[in-house]
Amino acid sequence: MYDIRFPNLGLVLRNLKDGITIFGVEIKFYGILITLGFLIAYAIAVKEAKRTKQDEELYLDFLLWLVIPAIIGARLYYVIFSWDEYFVKGKGAWQTFLDIINIRNGGLAIYGGLIAGVIVGVIFVKKKKANFCLMADTIFPAVLVAQALGRWGNFFNREAFGEYTDSIFAMCIPTDYYVNNGSLGGLVNSGVITEAMANNLVEYDTMTWISVHPTFLYESLWNIGLFILLMIYKKHKKFDGELALMYVWGYGLGRVWIEGLRSDSLIVPFINMRASQLLAALCVLVASVILVKKRMDGAKSLVEEEEA
Repeated sequence: MYDIRFPNLGLVLRNLKDGITIFGVEIKFYGILITLGFLIAYAIAVKEAKRTKQDEELYLDFLLWLVIPAIIGARLYYVIFSWDEYFVKGKGAWQTFLDIINIRNGGLAIYGGLIAGVIVGVIFVKKKKANFCLMADTIFPAVLVAQALGRWGNFFNREAFGEYTDSIFAMCIPTDYYVNNGSLGGLVNSGVITEAMANNLVEYDTMTWISVHPTFLYESLWNIGLFILLMIYKKHKKFDGELALMYVWGYGLGRVWIEGLRSDSLIVPFINMRASQLLAALCVLVASVILVKKRMDGAKSLVEEEEA
């Protein structure tokens, strides 16, 4: 029931739980990985701050400012676009509140955390009189590593996967896992387990399994690749804020593709579009315009200097 298979890669992960119990308290790997992601991102940002001769303590202060608002933002984004899941007729206000703040089983949206982070960043740099664009260049590449690691929390939670596939990277999850957690019916009704999955169930070890795209893996690898590219390019950047814009463009491009594969995307009401895919496309567009304009302005200034 707790196994995960990648049959076309010949890989079977046995008895893979979604958390550990310490002194009777269950701790989800999802939370552990998010915490570890914050710390690794901080370490990378501090190293980059040293290289660029910035005040390293500024980044510890920002981390302390950021952690709680980022988690709240990630949760609010998820709840807003999953409104019907939490605001159920007949359920009391107190129970609704408890369900909203319960993040132990996932339910955090990265874009919500990023939006909250930018808002906190704007306030922080005004108070500290810091360079917003330089800080963004320092932080956003590091965020990619945290995001790549955090996506593995989705893996342990058996969530955020894609539509049915039998490709080389196909990931198989036993339906008994969801039955045991009392959520199979809800997943079928919500469309997370889709008709294509239901029509292509596979049998292993006398159990029935769904076969899906491991979109957590796709995004994790995409983020690591983008991080490497930014690290290679950083010494050649033309202006403060360029790395941050490249992050917005590159991460957005990946999400446009990957979100299209997912079966559990948050949907924008009324227009019936995937929320994160729409936001990612807008990010790509806006970042493209700004990057082109900045490059054109830079080229124009260079010509004017040569003529002078």
